[in-house]
Amino acid sequence: MLDSVNAPRGTRGGIPLTRRFYGWLELAALVIGLDQLTKWLILSRFGLGESLPVTDFFSLVLVYNQGAAFSFLADHSGWQRWFFIALALGISGWLATMVRRHQHEVVLPLAFSLIIGGALGNVIDRFVHGAVVDFLFFHVGRYGWPAFNLADSAITLGVGLMLWAQFRAARTTPSPENPS
Repeated sequence: MLDSVNAPRGTRGGIPLTRRFYGWLELAALVIGLDQLTKWLILSRFGLGESLPVTDFFSLVLVYNQGAAFSFLADHSGWQRWFFIALALGISGWLATMVRRHQHEVVLPLAFSLIIGGALGNVIDRFVHGAVVDFLFFHVGRYGWPAFNLADSAITLGVGLMLWAQFRAARTTPSPENPS
């Protein structure tokens, strides 16, 4: 029996690192790349606060978010930048282990990869710009949803898929009261 210290290369923890695992990490890297490309395009064409109406309900706009979702903690003195960087890196590391554990499934590693890619895309912004670059703005009249970006969309989609997979698994898992 092999322990994790003496396990063959690529099998620490008893779960081998397969091509499929690396494929899920490549998906996370693709999300990061697309996120950073779209942000670069916006940064190269817009000034801070500048807006371009695309439809009656959607505009491109350049804003910076020093906080988290819905500008949570944005008005603090700057400590939140490092807190959100550490939080995103920790969660991404944990999710990478979950990708490895579920690498042969589809929905959960897809969800985890989207979340990792989105979180790390926003971490890059926090390091480079000191805040997250947001540019997608949906609105109805003068009321609008807070601006967001591709990374935020990937995180949201990933969390939705993760919840869907968990609810689906809960319905199909036999319980002691109802062994199917």
